[in-house]
Amino acid sequence: MPVIQPQKGSTVAPATYKQPSRKGKKAWRKNVDVTEVQQGLEELNEEIIKGGVIAERPSDELFTVDTVGDVSLPSKFPKHTAKALRADEIIAARSPVPAVSLRKRPADKTSDGIIPAKRPRREYVTQKELSRLRKVADGQHESTIEVADASHDPWTVEVVQHEPDAIKDDRKEKKKAPSTTTQKPLSLLASGKAFPAVPKPTGGYSYNPNFTDYEARYTEEANKAVEAEKKRLEAEEAERVKKEAAARSAAEAEAAEARAELSEWDEDSEWEGFQSGGEELKPSARRAKRKTPAQRNRIERRKTEERRLIHEAKTKVRKAQAEQIKQIAKEAAEREQALALAKAEDSDGSSVNNDDLLRRKQLGKMKLPEKDLELVLPDELQDSLRLLKPEGNLLKDRYRSLLVRGRVESRRHIPFHRQAKTKVTEKWTYKDFSI
Repeated sequence: MPVIQPQKGSTVAPATYKQPSRKGKKAWRKNVDVTEVQQGLEELNEEIIKGGVIAERPSDELFTVDTVGDVSLPSKFPKHTAKALRADEIIAARSPVPAVSLRKRPADKTSDGIIPAKRPRREYVTQKELSRLRKVADGQHESTIEVADASHDPWTVEVVQHEPDAIKDDRKEKKKAPSTTTQKPLSLLASGKAFPAVPKPTGGYSYNPNFTDYEARYTEEANKAVEAEKKRLEAEEAERVKKEAAARSAAEAEAAEARAELSEWDEDSEWEGFQSGGEELKPSARRAKRKTPAQRNRIERRKTEERRLIHEAKTKVRKAQAEQIKQIAKEAAEREQALALAKAEDSDGSSVNNDDLLRRKQLGKMKLPEKDLELVLPDELQDSLRLLKPEGNLLKDRYRSLLVRGRVESRRHIPFHRQAKTKVTEKWTYKDFSI
């Protein structure tokens, strides 16, 4: 029977670990945040590695004075940096000779024993010159002037000897200004009145116009647009009539040519030995004969007559078209003149500031440029000045005013000047070598 023994090991209860107090200074130091201090130490170590602490280094090592400037600026802005500033030129203009020192310098202590000669000073008036000036002031002159009779009369008119014509022709005559420079410029207005340089606009041009003024100007511009559209339609109708007449004349000419060819074919259709009637074609035993000169002359006369009739028909059509064009142009001119007179009678005194009615014969070869339409539509009128959209161009208005007043003539705008033609050739390099 086995003997029961107790388990091996200590039978004492386990001891608990002693927990320190959390109220002392040692426990407080453990929970202090030292992140900022560690970061500062790291930055200090980096500065020491790079050459020293920045706060302890002198200013000469930290900063530099830029006296050269950015080197890349001339390449970026060659137009602005090519020419130096006037201030820089004045500052740079310094004499290479050093300035004279203002301090007193000691005299040479050594000498060669030769006494230099005293030079007279010329900065003052000598006693001799002073006494001479006093005598002159008292009326005592050293030299007297002898008065002699004049040998000629200075007031006589000298006779100009005319040079020969041969010498006159050799000399260049002075250029004379044209007589038109003294004449007043002609106004291009239909009324012939002087047009003001800066015309006073009416109430309809205002951004906040009166209703009556705005309605009158709106109606006037609408009537102008309607008249322009009517003219355009009339021009299209005239062009259409002209094309139809040309097509009709061409068709008539083609029909005449076809009739001429058909008549020639009918005349030559009867061959020798064949009959083209309703009878059956029977071969003839006789051979076809050649046409006689009389027959050929008769055919040639007939063709010439047909060509003459065709030419006369074409000429008649062209004359009718020319007359029709002249009539249309005359009617249009009369209509324009009547409209101009009606507008002149309506406006009367206000036509001075209106440059719409111009003369038919203008100054220069080019036509006067059309005036811009400066009209704000009813839906574009704004209640606030901040929302306004400005209309017109002062430069264009001034240029048109010069043209209307006859100061300058209208020219065609040339955006690019004509360049000189250059010829590019390839050098013959083989001529540079000799064997």
